[in-house]
Amino acid sequence: MKTVITVLAVVFLAVVLFLTFNSKKAGSDNSKLQPESFKQKHQETPGVVIDVRTKDEFKSGHLALADHNFDLLNGDFQSKLDSLDKNETYYLYCRSGNRSGQATRLMKENGFEKVYNIGGFSTLANSGLEVN
Repeated sequence: MKTVITVLAVVFLAVVLFLTFNSKKAGSDNSKLQPESFKQKHQETPGVVIDVRTKDEFKSGHLALADHNFDLLNGDFQSKLDSLDKNETYYLYCRSGNRSGQATRLMKENGFEKVYNIGGFSTLANSGLEVN
């Protein structure tokens, strides 16, 4: 009888941990915005737009809305985190959405709550956002 109770307790604990882990993972998807959602949200809640691509990528074209270019790959982005206001809203993009997704997770791990991955530059540019 003790064995059955122990097994049930272990299974119950495993299920609770699984659901907890997956709900946190699913919650991170709320930080991904498609271009149209970004346009609407940015209009309602203006914030800081950060391009996390390399300097050369940025120079070859970037969103006119971009406030900063903090390169994720060379450590520039990480070094700027302490100087950013955690109460501000941030919108991050890169070439494909991968690096901006990594940067979004990094910011959330460092206490930023209002941070969004708005995806890849080409997709954003093709949606009609102004490019420089």
